[in-house]
Amino acid sequence: MKAIVIHGAKDLRIEERPPEAAGAGQVEIAIEAGGICGSDLHYYNHGGFGAIRVREPMILGHEVAGTVKALGEGVSHLAVGDRVAVSPSRPCNACDYCLKGQQSHCLNMRFYGSAMPMPHIQGAFRQRLIAEHWQCHKVADGISINEAAFAEPFAVTLHAVARAGSLLGKRVLVTGCGPIGALAIIAARAHGAREIVATDVMDTVLNKAREIGADRTINVASEPEALSAYGANKGYFDVQFEASGNGQAMRAGLEVLKPRSVLVQLGLGGDVTIPQNVIVAKEIEMKGTFRFHEEFGLAVDLINQGRVDVKPLLTGIYGIDDAVAAFDAAGDRSKSMKVQLSF
Repeated sequence: MKAIVIHGAKDLRIEERPPEAAGAGQVEIAIEAGGICGSDLHYYNHGGFGAIRVREPMILGHEVAGTVKALGEGVSHLAVGDRVAVSPSRPCNACDYCLKGQQSHCLNMRFYGSAMPMPHIQGAFRQRLIAEHWQCHKVADGISINEAAFAEPFAVTLHAVARAGSLLGKRVLVTGCGPIGALAIIAARAHGAREIVATDVMDTVLNKAREIGADRTINVASEPEALSAYGANKGYFDVQFEASGNGQAMRAGLEVLKPRSVLVQLGLGGDVTIPQNVIVAKEIEMKGTFRFHEEFGLAVDLINQGRVDVKPLLTGIYGIDDAVAAFDAAGDRSKSMKVQLSF
């Protein structure tokens, strides 16, 4: 089978790998769609992120969906021919964090396409994937396999919503409108947000943000005063989803959050300076959010039921042999929102 393998920065190769067989409780899946994530782009462009580096060849990818081709012994709730979205979250379910229901912090997590441990956890950008049966969630008739592949990044934002608490009737600010920021808009709307304002520095992504449900968008590069106006009377927003990883965006959000509001940090960036006086004076709660676990099933259900529409976010599909072009396109924010690979 063909697989997409990273060897180092700008060293992406299409390689032949031997197929595997499904064991007891496992499923063989023909992968048909895979979305390129921000972490995939970090591996491609920089060979890693932060202190995490690629130290051996690694198959990339974790946003995937496909069709069941074979069942291992004991799998009864799936059938050959079923289309499934595959959760990349594979916790051990035995460590202290798993036993507390905090699987996203599993001490022995085997998350697809991760260079954090050594040997690396191989990813899912391959033509055939062996997965545990509980990773597989059926895709409804009428839902495309490309929509199904959005379940993973959508689950990330659903976990962020869970960290924020109830959004019913709340005014929400989303800073950074890349794929995760855009999906945060969709997730916030599905959870009852009263008003959603989105910011970015590029009009192309802001146009997409309005298309998928933002009430107002602000280009903070060309009209910074438009956001600062929300700072009157100690602030306007109840919740901020910070999806840019930019310190300036976080600080701008703190100025327009009202007292006792919540800032949920989704974006990954470098070290930033935090204005502690603002956080203390306004009693703002800052919360991190990392991956997901049970939210993956909810993401698939919401997509299956047509309660959310992720289709506008798909801006390109490339064949596996054009993987390098796909990664280059995915890294161009002026042209691409979510780029997927076809296997």
